Amino acid sequence: MGADGNGNSAYGRTAFKRSRSHFADRVTADGRDGWPVQAGRYRLVVSRACPWASRAVVSRRLLGLEDALSMAVADPVQDDRSWRFTLDPGDRDPVLGIRFLSEAYDRRETGYPGGVSVPAIVDVPSGRLVTNDYQRITLDLATEWTALHREGAPDLYPRARRDEIDAVMADVYEDVNNGVYRAGFATGQDEYEAACTAVFRRLELLAERLAGQRYLVGDTITEADIRLFTTLVRFDAVYHGHFKCNRWKLTENRVLWAYARDLFQTPGFGDTVDFDHVKRHYYQVHTGINPTRVVPLGPELAGWLTPHHREELGGRPFGDGTAPGPVPAGEEVPAPR
Repeated sequence: MGADGNGNSAYGRTAFKRSRSHFADRVTADGRDGWPVQAGRYRLVVSRACPWASRAVVSRRLLGLEDALSMAVADPVQDDRSWRFTLDPGDRDPVLGIRFLSEAYDRRETGYPGGVSVPAIVDVPSGRLVTNDYQRITLDLATEWTALHREGAPDLYPRARRDEIDAVMADVYEDVNNGVYRAGFATGQDEYEAACTAVFRRLELLAERLAGQRYLVGDTITEADIRLFTTLVRFDAVYHGHFKCNRWKLTENRVLWAYARDLFQTPGFGDTVDFDHVKRHYYQVHTGINPTRVVPLGPELAGWLTPHHREELGGRPFGDGTAPGPVPAGEEVPAPR
């Protein structure tokens, strides 16, 4: 999720097309791109508002990488200069020493023409952006950072299941993760209706899949569940109203609502979600859609903590591993109420 080159007012006024990640270097165990996995060397820059960045926040926590990969949380309301660190003392990230994420992009490539997006991994010693490849970052955290995983970390991308996981994620990305954006930023009726129809068609198919199994692929949590969760957890709060994906609410779909609550109540998922950041970002940044910048009071959030009964389907959330420990000090989020 990034600041648009034309400014935030362009959202909803120009045709929407998600740009490919321009900086696709990888941080790997063998360092083949020049960026070897190394504890303390890199900083993960995120917004808790952004579903793409939230994938990395969830993965980092499930895998126990908090000590190895530090995290910077940007203000959910970016300005036209990009994501900013106004939540930190002096409006600067305390590790990188910068006021805007764009400064790390500029150190990597002067005059970069694209938007400044999160998640981003920044090399702390040089202050340079390493990657903004949101599709790859979490897969590498799961497979390349294994030497730094906590004891009991789950296998989020098991080799034997990768083809199935990839196929599920491709459908989820096209119709759900990105589909809500294509509906919300549509500039014409036909464009909107096609995107919205695809969103709900895919959600109904996913509900059928999840009616008899606890997780999307196999009997454990995988990357596929993380990617669906980050859209579902935002659905009623922003996509139903703000993006006009309103054929029904998540709370009105028995299977998906229970599935989403199951994940939310699993350590590593709900304890990374800040609904205030989510709502303020979408309603205050996308002025092409919501020119008043008024943030709605609802929806009621207490339901996220109600019993889901999905454990009756069996499944082993962390496979042969264990749940992550408590949220590190300074990374806590407000509980839904």
